[in-house]
Amino acid sequence: MHHFKYFILALTFGVLVSCKDQEPQQAMHVETTSKTKEINTLKKDAFAPSSEFKSYWYAGKAEITSYKLEQARYGEMRDGTAVLVFVTEDFLPKEQVKADNYNKANTAVLKLNATKDFNTGIYPYSIMQSTFYPVDNNRHALKITCSVQEWCGHVYSQLNNRSQFEVESYSYFESEGDQDYKLDKAILENELWTQLRVDPTSLPTGTIEVIPSFEFIRLKHIELKPYKAQVELTQSSYKITYPELSRTLTINFNSNFPYDISSWEDTYKDGYGANAKILTTNATRLKTINSDYWSKNSNADEVLRETLLLD
Repeated sequence: MHHFKYFILALTFGVLVSCKDQEPQQAMHVETTSKTKEINTLKKDAFAPSSEFKSYWYAGKAEITSYKLEQARYGEMRDGTAVLVFVTEDFLPKEQVKADNYNKANTAVLKLNATKDFNTGIYPYSIMQSTFYPVDNNRHALKITCSVQEWCGHVYSQLNNRSQFEVESYSYFESEGDQDYKLDKAILENELWTQLRVDPTSLPTGTIEVIPSFEFIRLKHIELKPYKAQVELTQSSYKITYPELSRTLTINFNSNFPYDISSWEDTYKDGYGANAKILTTNATRLKTINSDYWSKNSNADEVLRETLLLD
């Protein structure tokens, strides 16, 4: 097997929605007459992977990290688990799918599949976001997908990076139903997690515009567009503050290669009506393993879940 050719399980990391009296007040996307200008904060020169980078990321294994999750939802904190799966693979930039075979047109990407699982009362949430980020580190993510399943229904969003960002969105809510539109390019919060793993020194800083994560867009039922953000980078943390959204996301990471993510905190107003309050979703690392997990699918391999403290 070529070291880029991985079979990745479809996880879920997406958007939180409810079916009772918390219907969204506005759709995920609202057409406007003004266009958002593309922010040119990408690296001018392509990233040249070091021997250390190649040895770690091209070893035919994925990096899997489990986290203890405390998730804010409906004005209360929920216990759960989160998993970040980072893996390199070959990607077809035109078709924007994982390549089945080696081709000179292939683009090397660092893919992040990030999942969350937690319960809200009687019913469970399973959420995911996937990001396909080019290892050359001088372009936006080539593709982002987002989905969530819970007992009220499920939703799905997808962004493809072509001449513009092409967005498709599906939901069981009337006001967030089938949508298909284009968006001017801008920095994506989703891509910053993978950019950090490639080269944290390349991360944008200062006052910029960022499209929040697809999960947050759905969670808060706000328009998918760039929002002004104040962004700070230290030796071991990356902090994004969105004044308009009253939200601050902080990603904490190892200052040494491979820049693994130890924890994160996401603070914002959560809940509805009298239950609304400022809460902080946080995730703290439990365990990291490197594994070709796609081949670990027998009953005997379930012990690896115990290693990750997921059971």
